[in-house]
Amino acid sequence: MKLLFIGDVVGEPGRRAIRTLLPKLRERHLLSFVIANGENSAGGSGITPKTAQEIFAAGVDVITSGDHLWDQKEVMELLQNEKRFLRPLNYPPGTPGQGSGVFEIRNPKSEVRNPIFIAVLNAQGRTFMPTLENPFLLVPPELERLRQQTPIVFVDFHAEATSEKIAFARMLDGRVSAVVGTHTHVQTADDQIFPGGTAYLSDAGFTGPHESVLGREIEPVIRRFVTNMPQRFEVARTRVLLQGAIVEIDEASGRASRIERVSEALG
Repeated sequence: MKLLFIGDVVGEPGRRAIRTLLPKLRERHLLSFVIANGENSAGGSGITPKTAQEIFAAGVDVITSGDHLWDQKEVMELLQNEKRFLRPLNYPPGTPGQGSGVFEIRNPKSEVRNPIFIAVLNAQGRTFMPTLENPFLLVPPELERLRQQTPIVFVDFHAEATSEKIAFARMLDGRVSAVVGTHTHVQTADDQIFPGGTAYLSDAGFTGPHESVLGREIEPVIRRFVTNMPQRFEVARTRVLLQGAIVEIDEASGRASRIERVSEALG
C-alpha cells in the first residue's frame, strides 16, 4: 500500500492546493490512505470544523495537529465529535479528543481481501515547544495497544528540534511503519528507511504559499525582526506548493520499503 502524508496546511492557499492536487496524486501514485497536518488550516493558525470538513472533502482520511491546536475556539467541536481528527497524544489525561486512532483502509485495488487497518498517532516534542508530557515515555505503551490491532502504524511527530525528532524515530524503529516530522515548515532531505523497516523524514514541509516566510507575508516578518514591534502576519498568496511524503508499506508486516518526498506546484 501507498500512503501520502501532507505537511502543515497553511490557510486558504493550502486548502486549495489539497482540493486541486490531491485527486491527481491519488490517481498517479495509487494512494490507499492520506493524512494531513491541519493545525494551520484556518487563516494560517488553528483549525475549525469548517476547514477540517473542506480538507476531508478533498480526500484526506485523517487530520493531525500540533502546538496551534487551541488557536481557534471552534476546535472543541472537532475534538469532541470527530474521530478522524487527532491532537497530540501527550496532553494530560482528561484533555478532550484523542491522540491516536485505528482506521480502515478502503482500497478496492488491493489484492488482500480481508479488511486492512492503519493506526495513526500524533505526538508533540518538548524542546523549544510548549511543555507537554514526555512522548518518549507515553508513546511506546500506546504503540503496544495499537499494534494489537494492526502492524501498520504512522506517526506524525510535531517538534522543533531535529535531534529530538531523530532520537524519537530511532527509538521507534521496527515498531512503526513511519515517523514523519512536522512544525518547522521546511522540507528536509533526509528521507530514509531505518534498519528496522521504519520510514523517516525530519520534516514534511508545508502545504501553502512558499513566496513567503513559512507561509506568511514577507515584509511584516522582516519588520518584526528589525523593530521588535508586533506585526500582523497575514497568510501569503503566491507560489503554492503541496509538500509531504509518500510511504510504501507492506500490508502484512507493516515495514516500509520506500519513502519519497513530494513537492507539487499548484498551477
